[in-house]
Order: sequence, then C-alpha cells, then structure tokens
Amino acid sequence: MLIGRVVGSLVSTQKNAKLEGTKLLLVQPLDLLGQALEGAVLALDSVDAGVGDRVLLVQEGKAAQQALDRGTAAVDAAVVGVIDSVTLVD
Repeated sequence: MLIGRVVGSLVSTQKNAKLEGTKLLLVQPLDLLGQALEGAVLALDSVDAGVGDRVLLVQEGKAAQQALDRGTAAVDAAVVGVIDSVTLVD
C-alpha cells in the first residue's frame, strides 16, 4: 500500500461493463513527508474519496480487484481508504 493525494478525476463514457458506476481518480503517490514521488496513477475509488484527500492506494492488481469487489475486472490500482492522520515515530 502507498500513501497518495487525490489530484484530479477522470471521466470515461466508454469502459468495461464490470467497471460501470465506478469513479476514476488521479492519485499522486507521496513519501512519508508528503512529498510527491513518481507520476500520478489512475485508480478506481472504493471509498468515495475526493480531490485533495490523502488516501491509501493499492497498486497490485489482485488486491485492487478484491477491494472493488468487481470480479475479474481489469484493475491496476484502487483507492481503499481515506487517511485521517499520519504519525511518525523516531
């Protein structure tokens, strides 16, 4: 799992039938200090996250599929939680 920030959304009028009704989000992965890592990831939303939210992101296909409960739909990444706080311990 990764920490990320939702930086946008995407609308697709044509998509696989198993993905109908799902919200697509652009998520920027972050390091523990909140700094951006690699480029943004397109992820399916399972928790009703919105732009600006810090989220938990899974990028393993099997885990993403299970989080969305959409059977064997082609899914690479999913938002599985909205983060309330992060505490780092030295």
